[in-house]
Amino acid sequence: MADTKILSTELEAKWSALIATIGSLDSCVVAFSGGVDSALLLKASVLALGERAIAATGLSETYAPEEMEEARSVAAQIGAVHVMVRTMELTDPRYANNSHQRCFFCKTELYTQLQAYATQHGYAAVVDGTNADDLGDFRPGIRAANQLGVRSPLQEAGLTKQEIRDLSLWLALPTWDKPAAACLSSRFAYGDPITVQKLSQVAKAESHIRRLGYRGFRVRHHDEIARIEMPVEQLADAIADREEIARGVRDAGYRYVTIDLDGYTSGRMNEELNARLKPN
Repeated sequence: MADTKILSTELEAKWSALIATIGSLDSCVVAFSGGVDSALLLKASVLALGERAIAATGLSETYAPEEMEEARSVAAQIGAVHVMVRTMELTDPRYANNSHQRCFFCKTELYTQLQAYATQHGYAAVVDGTNADDLGDFRPGIRAANQLGVRSPLQEAGLTKQEIRDLSLWLALPTWDKPAAACLSSRFAYGDPITVQKLSQVAKAESHIRRLGYRGFRVRHHDEIARIEMPVEQLADAIADREEIARGVRDAGYRYVTIDLDGYTSGRMNEELNARLKPN
């Protein structure tokens, strides 16, 4: 582990609180996506509990194959046992209908399966990567975690998104600069039903763009139209590569391909939802 002297006093205290909180659990199953937050949580859990902490990833069509492979790779680098637990959220019409509560039904399914796994295999707790900043966003999944008794040690330690990246860099985790990720269902506007075919279409389009070297983007699904949100700093390159991008996205099943000139903004779908729900 890195020298704690390079951390600020405040961040060192939060790190110590995180380790202490996890250590008090005796054993745990980490809800592990392979992203920045869950990777730090898994690392801390392994440091605090050793082999009594494992990573568990929900196996579902709502996650891109590349994300699954990266989760396996990151868990291996951390040195954690990693298991896949099948989830069936797509069979729940409340999820598939894609209301603004979609994430609640998804996380309810995930945490129910992880709690069942923990009970069956003798783990004392299930923990997730919710952080302090998440409390200020629209996150129905947090309600599901609370209802099912899932602990959120990062949030309990008061760790923000930036502090999690700082700690990840300090610990030399490969995820420290990984762009924020979300399940493929986030590519659909609320109310647009989610199907395996549509998820596969988005996954194929994004895989093509990823192979061209782009990161941190989203392919938003609008029926026959793919609206690509690129980080602003990558927009010029994307427009220069427009023919190659369009070819692969059309091969995924879209008729029209657009690049959103506003660029990628995290939580864009939530912004649109909040605008609709805002009183006149």
